[in-house]
Amino acid sequence: MDLKELYQEIILDHGKNPRNLRKTENFNKDAKGHNPLCGDKVHIFLKIDENKNISDISFEGSGCAISMASASIMTDLMKEKKEKEVKELVEDFLQMIKESPEMKTKIISENEKTKLMSLSGVKQYPMRVKCATLAWHTLTSAMKNSQEETNTEKFD
Repeated sequence: MDLKELYQEIILDHGKNPRNLRKTENFNKDAKGHNPLCGDKVHIFLKIDENKNISDISFEGSGCAISMASASIMTDLMKEKKEKEVKELVEDFLQMIKESPEMKTKIISENEKTKLMSLSGVKQYPMRVKCATLAWHTLTSAMKNSQEETNTEKFD
């Protein structure tokens, strides 16, 4: 199996069987996001502990396979991460999706990097970049507990 096939398989798996598709019990931070061009909607729920670690993360929403796969992969990856690590991963992912050929972070495993890199092909389709980044921008809003809906039209 070549890399492109592996990436497609990861996206299809997470798109059809999203992980963490539920509402976190006793969440203490959340945010909603919307991609008006594709119709994707996401609501991220976080449970942050006293040490600023994500003890639980989940999402509800609907959208295209790329949007759902990205939210699923992201929520899997962010569990048990510290606030500083979350910021680093979000920045690195957004950089990779838009221009960088690979992830630079050292705080995740090679297997986790492969899952994230499965979304890298969207940079060839600028309209799909917003699908892949919606959950990530919404996570940033959730960390700030922003009540303003994240809208992909505000991002490049």
